[in-house]
Amino acid sequence: MTISFDNSYARLPERFFERQEPVPVKAPELVVLNRDLAARLGLDADWLESPEGIAMLAGNALPEGAEPIAQAYAGHQFGGFVPRLGDGRAVMLGEVVATDGARFDLQLKGAGRTVFSRGRSDGRAWIGPVLREYVLSEAMAALGVPTTRALAALRTGETVVRDAMGRPGAILVRVAASHIRVGTFQYFAARDDLEGLRTLLNTLIERHYPECETPLEVLRAVAARQAELVAHWMALGFIHGVMNTDNMALSGETIDYGPCAFMDHYHPGRVFSSIDQFGRYAYARQPQIAVWNLAQFATCLLPLMGEREAAVEEASAAVDSFIGVYQREWLRRMGRKIGITEAGEEDLSLIEDLLGRMATEKADFTRVFSALRRDPKAARTEFTEPMAFDLWREGWEARIAREADPAGVMATENPLRIPRNHRVEEMIAAAMEGDDAPLHRLLAALAEPYAEDARYAEYEAAPSPAERVQRTFCGT
Repeated sequence: MTISFDNSYARLPERFFERQEPVPVKAPELVVLNRDLAARLGLDADWLESPEGIAMLAGNALPEGAEPIAQAYAGHQFGGFVPRLGDGRAVMLGEVVATDGARFDLQLKGAGRTVFSRGRSDGRAWIGPVLREYVLSEAMAALGVPTTRALAALRTGETVVRDAMGRPGAILVRVAASHIRVGTFQYFAARDDLEGLRTLLNTLIERHYPECETPLEVLRAVAARQAELVAHWMALGFIHGVMNTDNMALSGETIDYGPCAFMDHYHPGRVFSSIDQFGRYAYARQPQIAVWNLAQFATCLLPLMGEREAAVEEASAAVDSFIGVYQREWLRRMGRKIGITEAGEEDLSLIEDLLGRMATEKADFTRVFSALRRDPKAARTEFTEPMAFDLWREGWEARIAREADPAGVMATENPLRIPRNHRVEEMIAAAMEGDDAPLHRLLAALAEPYAEDARYAEYEAAPSPAERVQRTFCGT
């Protein structure tokens, strides 16, 4: 099969990456293929399922036109700066140009050691985090959130050792608008590589911000996209869990689904990630961390922005522009979640009052809002003390009486099904034993999360106390 590669990043100066072929695996086996995404990329899904296609997806055979590379980047990890990170277990095969002209990176995660691998890292992945990212990224896409996508997941036929335990090895084939991160700019800024920064900025403009001409315009545009993205996360109860600067994609996509999670019962301080010991990336802190990350990006751009004092002032204002965009987008989305087409400042107290009662009464985030769109009377059963909801409901009903179609508005904003943590863990446990049926059923349930579908009613249920997942773990 011919793949329409046009590898612009591989044409950049050699210091932007290391040329790196994937390390072949023992016995690749396709677990799941995203046929719809394959069609979007102009790839023949039937061929991808053939032995030759599987060999390509696993990195055992390189397609014509591929120029495999491991990208260089740095990053702040939980606030501490690491000047050299890079793709330590991922190899980008190249850039695929889709039938509509859109450009996408085709990357293999778990493709073996690279020059950026740290310590004794094997550069591999195991089936758990591979399937977690496949399910979570595709669920986010179905929910309408900008995100990287998953083209395929494969078993490698090899064993990967994690926590002194042998686990089935796996590879994820990830598709992204690009892998340019805040940390990519930090890599060159840390080396005082002004030419590298200019080249990278021009690449970012050409690929994602063609309407921008200056570093300041790019900073403002990036801030706006990140504000809209994080507001969307917040409206769905999504917690990224590891918002390091190397995990902020400047395309505006959600990237790196390591210890991420969707909340069950609502609490603004909720943390799932086992490596976030101090709650740096807690649910309610995500907007604040996004601003912090943007400030690091702005610092990288300062050498390209002219006179220092004026540049600092302009860059600071551009970073702060995130706040206004975020607040407007959060209010818009949260207003729609309770049936208000265009919420105003006067509606803020109504939204915050509901969230406060949900936190106090340990109400399930998704089920409260999905009940509002279906039958508000059912929403009260999500509260440990239903009277808390009843007291709020009176004012809410008076407000939505002024709306033309509140139920219709809520139906487009409130999903019925999300990738609940206990369902994801059940799926991974089954896959560990070679049973992929739960994976395929979960993917089917999440494909149209806003649509009523009695076939998947069990995926709407909150976990029982015994099923609750309190911690999620990074795949490395």
